[in-house]
Amino acid sequence: MPRRPAASGARSGLPLYLATAFFARLAEEGMAVAMVLLALQRIGSAAQGAFVLTAWMAPHVVAAPLVGALTTRIRRPRLCYLGALGGFAAAIAALSRLVGCAPAPLTLAVALIGGGCGPVVSGGLSSLIAGLLPPGARRDRAYALDAAVYNAASVAGPAAVSVVAVLASPGAAMMLLGCAAATAATLVAGLPYGRAEQASASPGPATSLRADLAAGLAAVWRTAELRAITAGTCLAFGGIGGLTTTTVLLAGHRGHPGAGGILMTAFAIGALLGSLAVARWQPPLSDQRLATLALCGTGLALATAALVPSPTAGAALFVLAGVCDGPLLTATLRIRAGYAPPRTRAQVFTLGAGLKITAAACGATLVGAAAALPPPLLLLGIAAVQLAAALLYTLIRLGARPGGDAPHPPARVPQAPHRALP
Repeated sequence: MPRRPAASGARSGLPLYLATAFFARLAEEGMAVAMVLLALQRIGSAAQGAFVLTAWMAPHVVAAPLVGALTTRIRRPRLCYLGALGGFAAAIAALSRLVGCAPAPLTLAVALIGGGCGPVVSGGLSSLIAGLLPPGARRDRAYALDAAVYNAASVAGPAAVSVVAVLASPGAAMMLLGCAAATAATLVAGLPYGRAEQASASPGPATSLRADLAAGLAAVWRTAELRAITAGTCLAFGGIGGLTTTTVLLAGHRGHPGAGGILMTAFAIGALLGSLAVARWQPPLSDQRLATLALCGTGLALATAALVPSPTAGAALFVLAGVCDGPLLTATLRIRAGYAPPRTRAQVFTLGAGLKITAAACGATLVGAAAALPPPLLLLGIAAVQLAAALLYTLIRLGARPGGDAPHPPARVPQAPHRALP
């Protein structure tokens, strides 16, 4: 009797994957708030929390290619993901005890180790979807749901930390995040890894780790679509990284101190709604056009919010900016999956995520350095960066030599002629 196709077995794998991704990203998204609150409670200053958070984020871009290469080389990906998420959870639990109570070098070392597992959460998990579902409409929808899960975690993570910190303590909030990461580690062990294990065990020329690292970097650089989406999203995240600080300054500038958190929550809710809308209705656009429109829409909405003084209209415009920003992640995930060579797919996902996080950190630093400028001008600058990112993305795509820059055709199977990738 012939075996049933892998796609039917993936039906039970996708819900489990989405639950795994939610708990892992809930922990990741709540770390920034929890770390600062914990340091503030224990030592009366947020400075150490900021230093620990920097150590937590710093390894992302350095560790991303290595994590992606190791994930591909290991014959049992289940153990790789289980170990990474387990280490992620252990580091969070340890930091809940160490921050403000242990020597700073020890605390920073633990943060560096935990941050080294971060690329699995921020990008590596998304690369698993290609092993759960074959190319086509169902995989497209799965990436949209993955983006929605990411946006949902960005809303729920800081909110859960804030509530638990008020009702119990910041230490308890950190432990909650550790439990969420541990739950993700438990769930990831139950995912079906059949395709990934077959790919790892498939015969082929033996390559060194250095060669695999070079292959992943080369895939991003030489494939026009990957190079374009990486450059465009990194530039965009350079602006988004400074959005939190800018909204806090903007709210104070307009006589509503404390409303900055409301604006960021509105943006996050909008992003969740945008990604859910793409998952539900599948707009008749190629992913390239969807990414371009998302960047342009986000920039125009933020620019209008900078010029409109009304708090109500400002909040509505931040929701609109988020609605436009949400589909960008969906399009990014699909483009990575479609154009990345199978052997380097995990590296493409982890490297892209690591570079975006680094760009966001740089953007936050730049806004901090320019905090003396009028907040509306800062928000206009962030909006201009989104439009510049759309232009950069388009120029790189159109400037590639036909046939010479994208040796790996997309793996997706279009569901209709209008979904075909150019």
